[in-house]
Amino acid sequence: QVQLAESGGGSVQPGGSLRLSCAASGFTLRDYAIGWFRQAPGKEREGISCISSAGFAYYADSVKGRFTGSRDNAKNTVYLQMTNLKPEDTAVYFCAATRRCSLRVAVYDYWGQGTQVTVSS
Repeated sequence: QVQLAESGGGSVQPGGSLRLSCAASGFTLRDYAIGWFRQAPGKEREGISCISSAGFAYYADSVKGRFTGSRDNAKNTVYLQMTNLKPEDTAVYFCAATRRCSLRVAVYDYWGQGTQVTVSS
């Protein structure tokens, strides 16, 4: 069965850090670009990052300079290192797989279930 699973979410104070993981099963992550999205209550799902199959990463302006994507193809896993977290980063975070990097929801084929990130004092 083709699946993606996020982990690493939790609650942190403003200025804190978290590292999210996205693990694939049932397919080879190496062949895909992996996007990261987030959705806060009452808001549209927002594309924040994508890392291509070649390892090139792209970021939305809202997270640029604070978040860093990487991938470990041997582990069939990608990561999103989040630093200097802000209350407005609070959301459910999703990873998703597609053939070409995009921050658009519609182009992604496989989605994880999401992991909650809460940033509050």
